[in-house]
Amino acid sequence: MNPIGGTELQYNLLCKYVDNELLNKFQITTSVPEKHELSKTKINILWIQNSYDQPNVAPWFKEKDNHNKYDWYVFNSHWCAEKYRMVFNVPSNKCVVIKNAIEKFPNIIKEYKQGDPINLIYTSTPWRGLSVLLGAMQLVKNPLIKCHVYSSTKIYGDNFQQINDEMYKPLYDQAQQLENVVYKGYATNEEIMHNMKDYHIYAYPNIWEETSCISAIEALSFGLHGIVTNYGALYETCSEWPTYVQYSDDYKNLARAFAYAIEGIALQLHTDGMKELQKSQMGFYRKFYNWENRKHEWTQFLKGALDAKS
Repeated sequence: MNPIGGTELQYNLLCKYVDNELLNKFQITTSVPEKHELSKTKINILWIQNSYDQPNVAPWFKEKDNHNKYDWYVFNSHWCAEKYRMVFNVPSNKCVVIKNAIEKFPNIIKEYKQGDPINLIYTSTPWRGLSVLLGAMQLVKNPLIKCHVYSSTKIYGDNFQQINDEMYKPLYDQAQQLENVVYKGYATNEEIMHNMKDYHIYAYPNIWEETSCISAIEALSFGLHGIVTNYGALYETCSEWPTYVQYSDDYKNLARAFAYAIEGIALQLHTDGMKELQKSQMGFYRKFYNWENRKHEWTQFLKGALDAKS
């Protein structure tokens, strides 16, 4: 299986929504500099989804001479662009921010009824906060609350899974043993999106600096109430909609704070205020994170890059 993470999903959507004749005039490399040979006949773009501190990007950007190799740098959030500017002094005249987006949105709103089971969903890799979430679920006492965990290293391909999955087996085992956790393991993006209607809360105690967060965009577009840390670009991607838990590198304290937030939100899901928030939130993501709109940003940028080149 080839990796189909967020970067691959976004690139596939770019090719789907933007005119291919226009795209063919560019060499677009995703995240890792020079993983594809630079083109001598096309405009070279590096579309950055990786954080500034990742080992597959940081050494390259530290070499100032490399900055001139690409004609343009496209960042998936303002947070990401600002980090690269501050840390590496990437030339701002070569930078543009075009945020990630999704294409599938629900047609109905599923409102929570008081007394019903409360389903949480976690849809990220194990190293992004699963240990904190499992710690939090051990502290949650409300019997209505259950967390479904879709987490595996398989998302990055079979080879990556074979090399890395074993180190996370204790987390998977713990998830399977907890009574208020259902461990789902790996699922395709299509499966997760199909099942999203069955959940009420998007739980993401992130401890990994995200440059954007497609799983958050997907969950919040379905009206799930987010409970997330204010770490990396999450506070930009999620805007004012979720409940934010202050990030801490003391993961035990972070788990306690997260459990407290889960218990608190569970008591409010049925209220009129939460239902109004849900409707507004869904409209926000449909308007601002829709590939039908995003294609115009990409098209305008690419045409402008051609004009600048000529």
